Amino acid sequence: MLISSLDSTNLTREQITNLLFTNLSDDGECGDCILVFGGKSMYRIKKAADLFLANRAPFILVSGSSARWDKEITEAEWMKEHLVRMGVPEDKIILEQEATNTTENVIGSAYVLQRKFGLQNINRMLVVSSPYHMKRCSLTLKTYMPNWIQYTYCSDDRPYGQRDNWWKESTEESRVLNEVSSLIKYVRAGILEDVGFSFEI
Repeated sequence: MLISSLDSTNLTREQITNLLFTNLSDDGECGDCILVFGGKSMYRIKKAADLFLANRAPFILVSGSSARWDKEITEAEWMKEHLVRMGVPEDKIILEQEATNTTENVIGSAYVLQRKFGLQNINRMLVVSSPYHMKRCSLTLKTYMPNWIQYTYCSDDRPYGQRDNWWKESTEESRVLNEVSSLIKYVRAGILEDVGFSFEI
């Protein structure tokens, strides 16, 4: 079954969980860079800092503009400020400050990485975002990044919104349900690659 064939209004909790959370856990690998998708989330920042300070990757790339914040500092600058406070050296933080959505996070980050290192020198990236967003991150990277790059998915450690409890807190439940609808919509629109999907848990 393809994602494009799913009906977001007719999925069980188990099916939603399988769609958004399966095969997206941290495999413990190290990488060339940590990519943090845009958003003013301290959970994401702490996760990225923890990975860096554990020597899982030598650089952190933060991505996001100020478009959603009405001329405030960019999401990337905001994340950088907090990462520095958590002990990440400023010269190890790379900024992408134009992206306004997940697709642009990936495309913009590809350009920044090309300018900084050359994409041919990137073999693996550690991907940081919220747990419910990781499936869309994965499909976006698969659609727009070079196919030789591998990924380790490092969801943030928020207390709710995880695979085993996303429905137990109303805000996280709403985010998960909205994400399912968005994911299907973007696949049907051709923005994301349509992939096979199994409901087996």
